[in-house]
Amino acid sequence: MMIEELTPEQRRALRATAHHLHPVVTVAGKGLTDAVLKEIDRSLKAHELIKVKLQGIARDERAALLVEICQRLDCAPVQHIGNILILWREKPAESPAAATPRSRKPATKKQAAAAQEKAPRRRLTRT
Repeated sequence: MMIEELTPEQRRALRATAHHLHPVVTVAGKGLTDAVLKEIDRSLKAHELIKVKLQGIARDERAALLVEICQRLDCAPVQHIGNILILWREKPAESPAAATPRSRKPATKKQAAAAQEKAPRRRLTRT
């Protein structure tokens, strides 16, 4: 797989967007395992832009780890600052069936009655 290159403008915008995010995945003592890669992949599918925290990884190994993650998951490196990596990958397009919202039915009779009471009542008018 090839690492996607971002333009400086895209990178700047993504860094600004990621500023308030918290790390969603932590790579620690066991390093980059298949389970960690799977979790990063799942997070990228859900959020597009994520932060990954590195704990106990030597400074010189962090850049190599970033490259390896990006190659294996086909994502773009946005920023590497200290022990935090910011990764981006565009969400896959949803199928039309998945995009249609499902209607929620009340779980109990009590909830159904409460929902019906909240519904606006039509006023009968005589003509």
